[in-house]
Formats: sequence, C-alpha cells, structure tokens
Amino acid sequence: MPGPAPGTAHAATTTDVVCLGESMVTFLPSQPGRLADVPSFGRGIGGAESNVACALAAAGHRAAWVGRVGADGFGDHLVETIAGYGVDTSAVRRDPGRPTGIYFRTATDRGAGAHEVAYYRAGSAASAMSPSNVPYGEVFAGRILHLSGITAALSGDCLALLRELTAERPGRPLVSFDVNHRPHLWRGGDASVLLELARRSDLVFVGEDEAEEAWGIEGAEAIRAALPEPSVLVVKRGSAGATVFSGLRPGPRSSNAGGAEDAAAGTGSGDTVTHVPALHVDVVAAVGAGDAFAAGFLSATLRGLPVRDRVRHGHLMAAAVLTVPGDLTEPPARDHADRLAALDDGAWGRLRLGPGWTAADRAPEEVRTS
Repeated sequence: MPGPAPGTAHAATTTDVVCLGESMVTFLPSQPGRLADVPSFGRGIGGAESNVACALAAAGHRAAWVGRVGADGFGDHLVETIAGYGVDTSAVRRDPGRPTGIYFRTATDRGAGAHEVAYYRAGSAASAMSPSNVPYGEVFAGRILHLSGITAALSGDCLALLRELTAERPGRPLVSFDVNHRPHLWRGGDASVLLELARRSDLVFVGEDEAEEAWGIEGAEAIRAALPEPSVLVVKRGSAGATVFSGLRPGPRSSNAGGAEDAAAGTGSGDTVTHVPALHVDVVAAVGAGDAFAAGFLSATLRGLPVRDRVRHGHLMAAAVLTVPGDLTEPPARDHADRLAALDDGAWGRLRLGPGWTAADRAPEEVRTS
C-alpha cells in the first residue's frame, strides 16, 4: 500500500509543489537547419523547473515557481506566460540591473550531433539568486520543493543557495532534485557537486547517461550505491524505461519524505526495486520530456499512488510532450491517464502513442497498439 501523501506535517500549506530555478525566453526555429540558416524564430519559454510547475498546474495541482528575472519585456513575458498555466508567480523577483536570459535552439533532438543551442544567460537575473535574496517563506511553503542541477551551474551564489535549500532543517518539505546535467554549463566547473546535492535530497531523478557523463558511474545499481541517502531514486534509462529504488532511509530526514517513501518489505538492502518499461511513442520533438516525466511522477506522488503508477504517470506525461512541437502541452485528463496507468503489463507494453493521443474522449483500447 502507498504511504501517506508527502509533507503530511505541512497539511496547513496551500501549495503542493514549489519549483525554484531559472526560466528563459526561448526562440524556436521556424524550420530545420543550422542556426545560421534559420530565417526566423518563434518565441516560447524554457526552464526545467518552470516547465515542471506548469505541467503540475495543468494537471490540477497547486504549483508555484520561484525565480528571478530582469525588469524587462522578456521578464514580463515569462511571468505572464507561466502564470497563464495557473502557476503562482507571486514570489518571482525582478532585478533592475540584470537581464532575463534568452536562448536560441535548432529543431533537432538535444542528443543529436547537429543540435545547436545559443545561450545568452551570462550575468542573467537568475544567476544572481543567492541565500541572501530568496524569499524562504515562499520557497518552503509547499509540500514538495523541486530543484535541479541546472541552478547549481549558474553561479557560485546559486550553488550556495542550493546547498542551503538542501540542508537538513526542522520541517523541511520533501526535496525533489533532478540532476539535469548540462555539460556546456559545467565547462571548467566540477559537476561532482551534483552528486553532493543529490545525496542531500529526498527524491532524485537521474538519467543513466548523465550519471556516466557527470560522475563516471555506470548502471542503475551503481548509481544507487553512490546515492544511498535519497528515500526514492528514479534512474531514467531512456528507451529501456525507468528503475526506482525506494525504501525507508535511516536518519532524521526519513520523517520528512512523506508519501515519496515506500516501505521495503522483504529486501535485505532496505530497498524495493521497481522497473517500469518505457512507452512506444511517435516522437514529434524530443524536448521537455524529462521535465514532464518529473511532473508526472510528482503528481502521482502527491496522490499517494504506488511506485509503479508514479513511473507510468511520468511516462505518460512525457509522452504528451514528446508528441507536440514544444516543451509544454496540456496533459491527458487525470481519469484518462489513470485508465492507461492501470493497464496490465501486456497491454501497457503494446501501447503506441502518437499526436492527439491525449484527447479526453479516447479510451485505452482506442489508443494505437503496436
């Protein structure tokens, strides 16, 4: 049986998840090709933590985004667009002396050799976030605090802030941490600090590929050995699916993890290991899937669902984003996602999701099967 909802001790709070990090205005190409050849770009928003907040709000949760933007038109656009998804942006701070970050990208997959991204974020307002200028009352107001390793790479002050937010303290909400290793942000830096931050968190998302690239650690079991502290460790394995290590962790932080913990019965290591295969998806654009997966997993965690269903909801939320051009989309209706997540293993393995699959009037048997 699943445990209680996370942050039970914070029952008086009105926010489910607070997401803290940088959001930027992103310019999306009007056609494939090199940045040098693309004639025009459309404007959107991008940011791992704000993506998670928007997806959670669209799924019916009370989500807040805490960040720092410039006192400029791009900052206005970010705050207004994110708020338009139903996210509470009241704790966003405006910096009159630093600009809002922007970036341009090509239409290819981030992992493809031809993919290009041009960032204009050095000296951005978000890079000035620090332990001295973040509104702690709002940051700790939720049942879950979601962070990512991207913030740690922005500046020394940002790293100090993440160390402060992941420190043990009475009444700390469940801390969710997505490693989100971005090699270009760590040129000349030490990405091993991401391992440190992950070990101080309660719920961790990490890809097998990024663990190998950032820390030289290969395989899910080895990643768990390097990260024994988190109550829940989600190892994303690409097309192979995801493996979750969950168990009651010793020490004072175990009482703060709430429903993200699942008691491990009958396992000598204290862990329950759950593997959930990935879905077959007709991909339109491979951007934003990791953030959507985290949002789906967190959504199911807030609802106290079993670990298998948390992962399946992560896969479903990721599939919703993968089948549209941008980083954000309307998620499937909750009852629709619940029906798909409840399928037996055989039916789950036969699902093939393509553009339009999230339509609320489509029953599981109407979704394409392979």
